[in-house]
Amino acid sequence: MPSKAKDTKRKVVLDRIESIEEAISRAREYPESGKHADWSGFRPLFDRKFKDGKEVPPHKDWVKNVFLPVRKRRSARREDR
Repeated sequence: MPSKAKDTKRKVVLDRIESIEEAISRAREYPESGKHADWSGFRPLFDRKFKDGKEVPPHKDWVKNVFLPVRKRRSARREDR
């Protein structure tokens, strides 16, 4: 029994690491090509911006200077454990 619980926790941690790495790869692609502009991970927490009735994608500098460094720190912390 204890090993099954341990395996489940390990799988959850590995899934979380994988999702962080996926977010990092999407964030690296976005400033260069504009891909993934409508990805849910880039959505603001509180209020979305609209211009002429369309949702405005995230600013490329925000992705590069805020989103990406936070995800890289999370990834580094997970790998240390």
